[in-house]
Amino acid sequence: MKDAAPAGPRDARLAAQFRFLQEADALKGVLRANVLQDLSRPENSAEHSWHAALFALVLADCAPQPVEAARAIAMLLLHDLVEIDAGDHPIHLPVDAAAVEAAEAAAAQRLFGLLPADQAAELHALRAEFEAGETTDARYARMIDVIQPVFQVLMAPAPLPEHRRIAQDNLLSGRAAPLVAHWPEAHAAALALLEGRPLPATPVAARLAFLAEADRLKSVLRATPVLKGARRENSAEHSWHIALHALVLHDLAAPGVDRDRIIAMLLLHDLVEIDAGDTPIHAGVDAAAQAAREAAAAERLFGLLPAKQGAALHALWQEFEAAETADAVFAKSIDRVQPLFLNLASGGGSWRDYEVTLAQLEHRVGSKIARGSPALWAFVRARVAPWFAA
Repeated sequence: MKDAAPAGPRDARLAAQFRFLQEADALKGVLRANVLQDLSRPENSAEHSWHAALFALVLADCAPQPVEAARAIAMLLLHDLVEIDAGDHPIHLPVDAAAVEAAEAAAAQRLFGLLPADQAAELHALRAEFEAGETTDARYARMIDVIQPVFQVLMAPAPLPEHRRIAQDNLLSGRAAPLVAHWPEAHAAALALLEGRPLPATPVAARLAFLAEADRLKSVLRATPVLKGARRENSAEHSWHIALHALVLHDLAAPGVDRDRIIAMLLLHDLVEIDAGDTPIHAGVDAAAQAAREAAAAERLFGLLPAKQGAALHALWQEFEAAETADAVFAKSIDRVQPLFLNLASGGGSWRDYEVTLAQLEHRVGSKIARGSPALWAFVRARVAPWFAA
């Protein structure tokens, strides 16, 4: 996307924020050694970042020490962005640690440097805190980053033998081994899965069925392409990207809007598509039928969690869907704004596929963005309108 000439400080700030958010899209193309639980393909780092953030949200009450879950989630949304420049480095392969650290530090400098100075400093510091692993929140986020891929391997219906061996080495002598002392409940659950024993009756184990089922969101395809237009985006990548949008664009929200609740909503909001599928906003589907399918999906999915937590997250999802609270209204606006730049960068994307007009876009999308932030829609409209006029 070519930036329009900034009309003032607010537009200049938004232009910088969107440069960062569009650059972040490249994380969807960084492949990891892990595969999806259905073994269909390698996972990418955006999907991992979303799944790790979801783990952090769901397991926060089980953490070995009290944690501020929202800070750990923010770290996990950001932590792998450096792989855009530095690449992913599988734990079972030898690397030059000093060279990787230097490459990642340079990547962080470049990527966060795209943001306005205040946000660049804030997010750079948050990533540095994660890397240092000295605060309680950072230690929790790092433990999640270590154990989530282990559970992903071991909860697959038929884990690949080589991946199972890597998970075993990780648990017994690798990065996950210290969890036997630092988070014994998580380590014990993983060890039970490795050894084919029943899961222990613990709070961590009680949440694993939900977290494993969530892996299926990585296979739900959307109408919108990734930024370079090479393929269709999936709903897990989308959920990560809009949570990152909320982290960056929260300064456009109305006073009192809670950024942490918005991010939690956005991490959860598309889980129902595991059962109900994605419904393109321009496709003209039966809205009532789709709403019924999604409500049934929410009942099933959140029902996999312990009752109290399942009810709380179900209520958060319902709040997002109703879009009546200030938090939900802004969350909806973020959900609508992200696909616009993906379509714009790919020559029209789903607008072209569904023969969308500017008037239709304003009605279906612009009105929802403007309801959450008139300034955000004014900025975006000025950049998408020329495509429709061409």
